Amino acid sequence: MKITNFLKYSVLGLFGIFGFLIIWGLIEPKFFDIEEETAVIPNLPPAWEGKRIGQLADFQVGMWFDNTGTMRRSIEKLVEKRPAAVLISGDFIYHSLPNASEELSKVTNAIQPLITANIPTYAVLGNHDYSHKPPKPELGKQVKAALEKIGVTVLQNQAVKINSPVVEANNQPLYLVGIGSYIANNSNVKKALTQLPENSPRMVMMHNPASFEAFPPQTAPLAVAGHTHGGQIRLPFAPQWSWVSLVKGEEVYGDGWIKNYGKQGNHLYVNRGIGFSDIPLRINCPPEVTLFTLRSRRT
Repeated sequence: MKITNFLKYSVLGLFGIFGFLIIWGLIEPKFFDIEEETAVIPNLPPAWEGKRIGQLADFQVGMWFDNTGTMRRSIEKLVEKRPAAVLISGDFIYHSLPNASEELSKVTNAIQPLITANIPTYAVLGNHDYSHKPPKPELGKQVKAALEKIGVTVLQNQAVKINSPVVEANNQPLYLVGIGSYIANNSNVKKALTQLPENSPRMVMMHNPASFEAFPPQTAPLAVAGHTHGGQIRLPFAPQWSWVSLVKGEEVYGDGWIKNYGKQGNHLYVNRGIGFSDIPLRINCPPEVTLFTLRSRRT
């Protein structure tokens, strides 16, 4: 009798824990963390010293129970913080159909406040912006066109100058390198780097962290990515034990600064993103807005 009661209460306890986790997994995505980081960029122009850059990633609009409310609030927070520029690291939509007009309308309406506030906004496309597998180039073109129509600069293996937040004599440029989607076979680091002057100060933006390995030493002092969702569901104090790393087999997991990855002098930061992949849950992995303070050297 005692054993039967023990088994019964154990099963009920497990169901209770499972139910709590499901409920919390639906609640946690409604909140987001603001991560404040310092990024060192050699030869950083004086006008950029101490300025901040915002980063977002992985809206995944169009997935069931997508996280559009948090997407809008995260952008509103960046408008309030007024960084010198905002980088959005891909996967704007989560779509498998030929036309994504409804999802893209939600995305562009959410991003519009950044443009209205005159905050320069840059983006790269992610694998889901091409409908994931197999990639559909026509869908990627549709996403790119919708973003560019409202004033977002979309980069694909390109390097561009970012306008200085301070107008001064002999203004030196800061460059932004944007890498194409790795899974959509559009990632070409070499092509992007050939567009940069030697030893020029630069930031690098990509969707998939897997693109980072291709950067030669000392060419990506600050690189930002998304894609992994920080693991999305992970154990406390052990981010390597996550749903993304174990079930989906991602090579680069977790979030924040990724240690022991890439060539000498290169530094990669992975943003946890806003949305989901496959299931609309986040546990011990809240959405993230990142703000990088730029420095020419460590203080």
